[in-house]
Amino acid sequence: MNFLMKAALGGGPPDVGKMLGGEEEKDPEAEKEKEEERQEALRQEEDERKAKHAKMEAEREALRQGIRDKYGIKKREVAEAEAQAAMEQASEGSLTRPKKAVPSGCGDDEEEENIMDTMMKYLPGPLQDMLKK
Repeated sequence: MNFLMKAALGGGPPDVGKMLGGEEEKDPEAEKEKEEERQEALRQEEDERKAKHAKMEAEREALRQGIRDKYGIKKREVAEAEAQAAMEQASEGSLTRPKKAVPSGCGDDEEEENIMDTMMKYLPGPLQDMLKK
């Protein structure tokens, strides 16, 4: 008999049966412990990844700040905060929000009539009669 046949019949080291496709004894405690180790390894990898990305972002921010200082550019949040403060200061004494400017030609009835009168001057007589009716 050769070595493989002995292992298959139960003789030989106990691990050989598992390697040949035999049933593996399952220990619930061992599986639970392996799962906990795996979860801990995943948490540790995630923490390392976050630390790496935080370090990279800090380096990028340092470069950005150097460029801002060199060219006199304000940080985006600072510029937005200043614009917001200016809007609030402009409407400080008012009980309502500031009104938006209305573009010229919008909602002005007199101007629309003037435009129609000017256009009518350049139309031929029969067309003028049709549009007046």
